[in-house]
Amino acid sequence: MTLAEGIPGMNLTVKGINCSDLKLRLMAMGVVPGTKVLVCPSAPLGDPMAIKVRSYKLAMRRQDASSVEVEAM
Repeated sequence: MTLAEGIPGMNLTVKGINCSDLKLRLMAMGVVPGTKVLVCPSAPLGDPMAIKVRSYKLAMRRQDASSVEVEAM
C-alpha cells in the first residue's frame, strides 16, 4: 500500500521510500522507515494531501506520496 492510498484518519507505518530523488528530502523531514503517520484531511480537490509526522503536519503531492510504502496499523 502507498501513502497516496491512505484516507483521512488512517494510522500508518512507513515501510520504505521508492523514489531516490525524494528519499533524502523526506528522510530529512522525519519520514523514515518505522515512523508512524496519521493521514489528515486534504485540500478540497484532494491534492496536496496532509499527514501528521511526529509533532508536525506535512503537506505533500499525491504523486510524491505514491512513492512512500506504508502499512496499516
